[in-house]
Amino acid sequence: MTVAEEKPAEGRPSRSWVWVGLIGLALHLVLFVYPVLRISAWLELPLVIWSLLLLVVTSSQLIARGVLRNPKTGISRLIRQALDFVLGVSPIFVAATLVAEVVIFFSLLSESIVAWVVIGCLIVGGCRGLYAALIPMVRRIELGYPQLREPLSLVQITDVHIGSRSQAFLERIVDRVAELKPDILCITGDLIDQKGVQQSVLSCFSELAMPIYFVIGNHERYEDLEDILTRLGKVGVQPLRNTSSWFRPDVQVVGIDDKDDSQQVENQLREIEISPTVFTLLLYHRPQGLVPAARAGIQLMLSGHTHNGQIFPFNVLVAKVFDYVEGLFSYHGTHLYVSQGTGTWGPVLRIGTRAEITWFELKPVS
Repeated sequence: MTVAEEKPAEGRPSRSWVWVGLIGLALHLVLFVYPVLRISAWLELPLVIWSLLLLVVTSSQLIARGVLRNPKTGISRLIRQALDFVLGVSPIFVAATLVAEVVIFFSLLSESIVAWVVIGCLIVGGCRGLYAALIPMVRRIELGYPQLREPLSLVQITDVHIGSRSQAFLERIVDRVAELKPDILCITGDLIDQKGVQQSVLSCFSELAMPIYFVIGNHERYEDLEDILTRLGKVGVQPLRNTSSWFRPDVQVVGIDDKDDSQQVENQLREIEISPTVFTLLLYHRPQGLVPAARAGIQLMLSGHTHNGQIFPFNVLVAKVFDYVEGLFSYHGTHLYVSQGTGTWGPVLRIGTRAEITWFELKPVS
């Protein structure tokens, strides 16, 4: 076969894009088309109504990810969030519809009653998921380290996703951080996920009295990164880009840029001088690099990125990609904490997970 024969015909989509299209179509059929058609049939809805419902749910992600990818107004953001909400509750919709099929098959309830029960499950699950996403819990963690000369209080926020989420949400988070009165605020990436987020949206950070350390996540890399860093610097947020800073003589803070490379932490720690006699805090967006961090003499590493899957059953898929998905882990005395995330990406919804602000109370031990 010649080289010319191996190339795809001009104007014809490659096989990879064909597969992406087929997978997308299959997901739409399972998540959207099937439950809408079944509920419509059980309730005997008129053709016009169920056709309109089907159009809304099947086009929701095309509009949210295309037309409204960078919402410029509160109304456009609200519309995008509503469309994303459709995607977020789709696993509940599908699961409840499948259970309903069994109930109807055995004639345990009438079709109309079962349909309303499914709708009720959708409403209750959606409301609970919305609450879990809108009201982050404060998770308090106490740890002891011999390298500390005096106690250290720090707060971690991560994956806030301003752009997808509003200025008002960020201001509520910052107000909660202020109430905790930590010595340090650490932001472990994905603070911003949209181009053109103005400095005024971030101005609430300037009201905080403590030092604020920030490392970039993958979403900052996808957007106007240099402008983001400039705006953050003007409101008192200090980016750490493959470098370190000293908070006090016994506390060194190291920050490493996010990168699509599982060896990023190991590679960058070779270039950063780590003091062996002090407490060293490492900030890196992805929960990767615990072993090289321990070998480099890091005491505590903070990460995010996973959202703990955000919406069940996606946490099962996330666990296939990352060894550390959520919570506290330890390797030879070095701790890694993986936050579930303070905000959300896509649907403002959490099912089986909870948005969090993490408060660390670190104490010296002999």
